[in-house]
Amino acid sequence: MALQWFPGHMHKALKEIKESVSKVDILIEVLDARIPYSSENPEIAKIRGDTPCLKILNKFDLADPDLTAQWQAHLESERGVTTITTTSDNPAASRQIMSMVREICASKEASAKSINAMITGIPNVGKSTLINILAERIIAKTGNEPAVTKSQQRINLGSGIVLFDTPGVLWPKLENPNSIYRLAASGAVKNTAMEFDDVGFYAADYLIKAYPDLMQERFKLDEIPPTELEFLEAAAKKRGAIMSGGRVNLHKICEILLTELQAGKLGRITLETPDMITAEKVEMEKVAAKKAADKAKRKERFKQGSLTPDKKDRKEKREQKRQEQSQRMKKRR
Repeated sequence: MALQWFPGHMHKALKEIKESVSKVDILIEVLDARIPYSSENPEIAKIRGDTPCLKILNKFDLADPDLTAQWQAHLESERGVTTITTTSDNPAASRQIMSMVREICASKEASAKSINAMITGIPNVGKSTLINILAERIIAKTGNEPAVTKSQQRINLGSGIVLFDTPGVLWPKLENPNSIYRLAASGAVKNTAMEFDDVGFYAADYLIKAYPDLMQERFKLDEIPPTELEFLEAAAKKRGAIMSGGRVNLHKICEILLTELQAGKLGRITLETPDMITAEKVEMEKVAAKKAADKAKRKERFKQGSLTPDKKDRKEKREQKRQEQSQRMKKRR
């Protein structure tokens, strides 16, 4: 599935982040605890340098707690990275972020200067809600849909911390095709920019393998079918997603599945694991190597004229004909 959603304000925001990240004392990246890898901005690791990074795994209440612990250990293995879990319905826990920022930037706080922090995150990750909790007042516009924040703003949180809020951004090119599906399944992509059926089938395939008991209980099935299609058909019959003539409405049941997944009604679910990502990266490297090799071959063929013997012969004849015509013109003169 190709993701066709990169509004102009996202391009501008990504540019602003790159220009400003070297000027801040700490970078705060809000991740979706259900998709920590897919919700990371790959550009951040490239450009942050020695700037410390606090990664907030938000929506922890929707994620698998055991896998979240694995992800925290995995993320903190990277130099300069600290993690914390938060939920929008637990303001007290979210306010621990302020203490962590001051602790990480202890040298700056000791100098009596304000700590400049930049906060980033993908659309619909809960960044604006988190900012309002930290500021203890309504500053950032919130909404249960992606891309509510459209421009950068400077927010004084008090206690010597100044926060630079950036619009939620995706990236123009997502290298891992699986990440596209996970972002869409989690609600980070507008409904108009994705195919419900494609994303629903992807989610169903993962869920019946990773969380069969939760799916069986939620859709009141006697057993979990072996394939995603059979599962969706069985779930559709239980939920009344049937068209005239008794045909299953796959679009409807995919919509139901994704809506309930995003709302946490299916249970606490994480859509990716560190081991999965390690395996996917190996596969991505193979694909990238093949693309590079194919490109090198095309370039070499172009240098050689990329001609078959027959085409080469015709090209030589055309060249010979042009030379003969040139000689005749010279004789006439």
